[in-house]
Amino acid sequence: MPPANLVKPSDAKSWSLCARRVWFDNHPPEGQEIEIGEFDQLVIDLGLAHEKAILEKLSQDYEVHEALSVAHTMELMEQGVDVIYQAQLRDEEERFIGFPDFLFRHESGQYQAADAKLSLSEDKKEIQVQLGFYRRMLNNGLPAIVFHGDGGQSEIDDKSNKIVNQFVTEMRELMDTHEMPEVHYSHSKCKACSYYGVCRPDFEEKESLSLIYGIQGRAEAGLGKEGIRTISQFISSKAEDIPDVPYLKGIDKKHKAILQAKSWQTGEVFKLNDVSLPEGSWVHFDIEDNPLTPSGEKHVYLWGFLIPGYTNNDFEYVWTNTEDQDRQGWISFLEKVEEYRNNLPHLILAHYSSHERTTIKKYAERYAMEDNETVLWLLGEESPLFDMQKPVTDNLVLPLQGYGLKDICKHKDLVDFQWEDDDSGSQWSIVQFNRFLAETDPYQKDNLKTEILGYNRDDVIATRRLEEWLRNNFI
Repeated sequence: MPPANLVKPSDAKSWSLCARRVWFDNHPPEGQEIEIGEFDQLVIDLGLAHEKAILEKLSQDYEVHEALSVAHTMELMEQGVDVIYQAQLRDEEERFIGFPDFLFRHESGQYQAADAKLSLSEDKKEIQVQLGFYRRMLNNGLPAIVFHGDGGQSEIDDKSNKIVNQFVTEMRELMDTHEMPEVHYSHSKCKACSYYGVCRPDFEEKESLSLIYGIQGRAEAGLGKEGIRTISQFISSKAEDIPDVPYLKGIDKKHKAILQAKSWQTGEVFKLNDVSLPEGSWVHFDIEDNPLTPSGEKHVYLWGFLIPGYTNNDFEYVWTNTEDQDRQGWISFLEKVEEYRNNLPHLILAHYSSHERTTIKKYAERYAMEDNETVLWLLGEESPLFDMQKPVTDNLVLPLQGYGLKDICKHKDLVDFQWEDDDSGSQWSIVQFNRFLAETDPYQKDNLKTEILGYNRDDVIATRRLEEWLRNNFI
């Protein structure tokens, strides 16, 4: 493991997410065991498999030499070998260390770096930083190469210099400080971070405003300049007295943010308006998709429905085992929708968040079916699709930091619906599905499928419980 004061491109992903996260990566909190989550481990494993596949392919065309140390890497470069695998680069003066997957000998005799990445695009910030950093270390002007997960290839050139310079400057500052950097809370990012349990008490002790749903980091910074630095100070303020700050402008938005802070502090629910829900035959709808495919295209492996009756036995679905069956799964989904349309008067396809509508649109484009009659109906002015998140966020203020389906439904004082598997979630489902793909034992494979179906069934039952809760309390 390299010394903590060296700047290394492997920090690029954490740096792109949060300054404190990358600081903890290099200054581990005492007595805190940080475990890699199953989803993150899956991504690591698939990335390593992709790297090995690139290595095998290159070995068919080149003589590939594996580097064992920094000195060995330099020796192989001096020898002029074609390809160096797992190269190790170090610059003591700059305090840089880097480990490109490959170094290729260019026709000029210089070497260019290359990395294997699952991503289909070289535009991701961490990819620009990592490959641009290797270019800076090699200092020969040659572009770096990205081997993408779908078999494609791209280059990183001088356009990466600006963000690399920013990365180096900020990383040097972070490496040299022993003080935990000040950052803003972000519910979605922080909950997914390994250091959540370390950071959360600090945010709560300081009553950080970004703990409140609807107050982003820039809004918190702007309020701080106006002397409003804690949740208590914010609650005691009047909306009309709070100046406009980034992402918090206008009396209505400020008033709602104050109510959100009060709700978070007291547990009280505030109704801004009566909730309006469409009348008709409700079918609750939820999808599960796998973004970690060989093609890089998301594969919807499960289109799930809860039909009238709304019991466990009223769960129906379309399932596809592999990405090769993706088109047939899409067609079967459209056929299932038409079945409901023909048999249920005034069909309402209720889902939570925009994900389902967006996915339908993308699938129609993928298979050139934008003019399909069912697609036109699903996405048209008289669409049966109904996003249940919208009436919640438009009309209610709840004691939550996030307005996801689980945030609302699992809350004991709100919907109070509990999933059978408390650990289940969208990333959990992706992990289970990839295990399903890799499993060769039919019995174990069937068990994994059953677990995934159970999670999706609970999701659509949860949206039904949410519907009932809204109808019983806010209409």
